[in-house]
Amino acid sequence: MRFSLLIIKAETREGDISEEELPPFRELFDAYAASLQESGALVAADIFRPAAESTTVTLRGGSREVRDGPFIDAVESLSGCFVIDVPNRAAALEWAEKCPAALYGVVEVRPAALAFHDGRWRGENRR
Repeated sequence: MRFSLLIIKAETREGDISEEELPPFRELFDAYAASLQESGALVAADIFRPAAESTTVTLRGGSREVRDGPFIDAVESLSGCFVIDVPNRAAALEWAEKCPAALYGVVEVRPAALAFHDGRWRGENRR
């Protein structure tokens, strides 16, 4: 089963974390990603740039609208995602517990209803 481990945390602003504080966090995430990879569970991983650098695209009435972020005034935002393929929810929860982001934010475990791989959709009601 595929799950997304969604990392939700307070937006980091310029100067919130010093350059000296970053290496330990990078090492934790490097080790976590490596252990996911070694276990065969890792499908993909992304740590996102700040929400202020995001853009939305909508198509209404045949007209495209592009807007630069930020879009909402929120304390927390989606800052990254690990997509994993594990046997069940219990295994996904174990990986979420090991995620370094759980130390300072929230790791939301979201099961995939459908996943596109090997050229086709697979998942609920599709085999």
